[in-house]
Amino acid sequence: MQSIPVPSVQELAKKSLTKVPDQYVIPEGESVLASNATSLPQVPVIDLSKLLSKDLKELEKLNYACKEWGFFQLVNHGVSTSLTENMKRGTVELFELPMEEKKKLWQTEGDIYGFGQAFVFDEKQKLEWADGFLIASLPTHLRNPRIFNQLPQLFRESVDTYSVELKNLAIKMMKIMGIALAIDPNELTEIFTEGTLTVRINYYPPCPEPDRVIGLKAHSDLGGLTMLLQTNDVQGLQVRKDGLWIPINPLPGAFIINVGDQLEIVTNGIYRSNEHRATVNSESERISITTFYGADLKATLAPTPSLVTPERPIQFESISVKDHVKRFFSRDLQGKSYLETMRIKNGSG
Repeated sequence: MQSIPVPSVQELAKKSLTKVPDQYVIPEGESVLASNATSLPQVPVIDLSKLLSKDLKELEKLNYACKEWGFFQLVNHGVSTSLTENMKRGTVELFELPMEEKKKLWQTEGDIYGFGQAFVFDEKQKLEWADGFLIASLPTHLRNPRIFNQLPQLFRESVDTYSVELKNLAIKMMKIMGIALAIDPNELTEIFTEGTLTVRINYYPPCPEPDRVIGLKAHSDLGGLTMLLQTNDVQGLQVRKDGLWIPINPLPGAFIINVGDQLEIVTNGIYRSNEHRATVNSESERISITTFYGADLKATLAPTPSLVTPERPIQFESISVKDHVKRFFSRDLQGKSYLETMRIKNGSG
C-alpha cells in the first residue's frame, strides 16, 4: 500500500487565499453541491438499545437501512461518552500540533500511515481539500511503531480503548444484521471475528472556494462496517441515494455507520455499500474520526452460502482478503468501480 506524500492542506488554508491552487480544483462539469430537491429523505436512525431488546420493528428498520441506504445513524450504542469525548479532544489536539511535530508523523514514500492523503499515485493528480491521519490499530501487530508509538500518550491510550470498543460494536451489529437476514448470525461474522481495525481522522479546513474542491472523492468503503464519529456538528458527509446527493446531519453522540464492500460481498449484494463523499465550506473546519472494521486478512472473501439461492445466484467472485485489500489501494477512488470488477456479470440483482 502506497501513496505519494503531499503538502498539508491545513497549513495551506492558514494563508490568506482568495483562490484555490489548481491542483485542488475539481474537473470542469463536476459539482459538489447537495441535490436540490424540496424535501430530501434522511438517513435512517437506528436505536441499538431497541435492537438488543429484540424490537422487531427496529430490526426491520435496520434491514431496510442496510438494503436501501447502506447507511444509518446509530444512537444508544453503548460506547461511553467519556471515551468518545477523549477521542474528540485527542483528535483536535493532534491537528493542533506544531508542523515540526507533525512532520515526525508524516507519511513516508511507499507508506500510507500517518499524516497525508491516500490514493495519490501521480504528482499531477487532483488533490482533496483535506488532511488525513491513518492508524492501523488492530490486530496490534499491524501497528506502525513509527506512527503509533509517537502519538501523545493520552491519545494513544484512548485509541487503544476505542479500538477494542468499536471492534465489539462492529461484531455486535453484524450479528444483529445476520438475524435481520434470517441466517445464522455466526455465518456473517465468521471472517470478521479476528478482523482488522483502522482509524482514519479526516481534517477538512475552511476553503475560500468550497464549490471548486472536494474534501473526499465519491467512493464506497473497502471493509465490513465503517463507524464515523464527528468532533462537531458541521455538515459535509453526503450519501448517494436514487441519483441524489443527500447531506447527513450528524446527531450529537451518534455514530454514522455504513456497509462496506466486504459486507456487500458476504451478503451476496443484499446489503449495499453505498457511494458517499465529503464536501467542505468557507467558514468552519470539520473533523471526523472514521473507524474501518474489515475481514481477517487470512480469510477468503465470498458470498455466504445461505444467501445464494436459485432466485439470487452468486453475485461476486471469491478472493483472498489480502488480495482484495491490496487491489483496492492500488487504484484511485472512483465510486463503486472496484467492487464492480468483482461482480459476476451474469448475476442477477
